[in-house]
Amino acid sequence: MICTGTSSRMLNALADGVIEKTRQDHNKKAHIEGNPDSGWLVLDYGDIVVHLFDEELRRYYKLEELWKEGKVLLRVQ
Repeated sequence: MICTGTSSRMLNALADGVIEKTRQDHNKKAHIEGNPDSGWLVLDYGDIVVHLFDEELRRYYKLEELWKEGKVLLRVQ
């Protein structure tokens, strides 16, 4: 899963929301790398990895290009 936040505050809120909901609904705990101020957080749940980017780093790393042959399950814009 790849998401974009427009500020470090938004990245933090997105991460908190994902962490809380997955713990609450699925009893899953993430391994967390990065922090909102760096512009990139990774929440690793094993089978699912959540990338939270600021806009600049998402454009720079272009992770979607690595998975362009993969199946898109949901696209929200």
